[in-house]
Amino acid sequence: MKKTTIARLGEEDVIQLIGKEWMLVTAGTPADFNTMTASWGGIGFLWNKPVAFVFVRPERYTHDFIERHERMTLSFLGAEHRDILNLCGTKSGREVDKVAATGLQPVATELGNVTFGQARLTLEGRKLYRTEMRADEFLDEAVRERWYNDRPGGGLHTVYVMEIENVWER
Repeated sequence: MKKTTIARLGEEDVIQLIGKEWMLVTAGTPADFNTMTASWGGIGFLWNKPVAFVFVRPERYTHDFIERHERMTLSFLGAEHRDILNLCGTKSGREVDKVAATGLQPVATELGNVTFGQARLTLEGRKLYRTEMRADEFLDEAVRERWYNDRPGGGLHTVYVMEIENVWER
């Protein structure tokens, strides 16, 4: 037997993509959208569909956009754009125009969603499911304590599952 990674999207190691490279989670229309950096999520197969799932705290501005829109994108920019990912993960779109501050180049998809000219890979999808995490549902209390206790402004995440409808590559 040959040792290999758990999952691949083409030649991509999706665990490394999300956990190490990070992604921009974007929802809205080309005229009105917000994006944020995320490093928690996954890709798999559920309900006979290819899916991605992401975790977004309700206090994040992007959460409002995800709630209002049927679809979202997950855009992977690559290590050369870490500065963009850092800003989009630490500044709120309520106070900062992230496109102006970073030089992001919004691009409309065929379905009317937003990705970016800098993205080397974008997953575009329709929301299938959402749920609010609950403190009493943690089976490993150490995980809850590590990630949710004493975190300023940090509520439990909303989990979104989206069907991957399109994959865009640069």
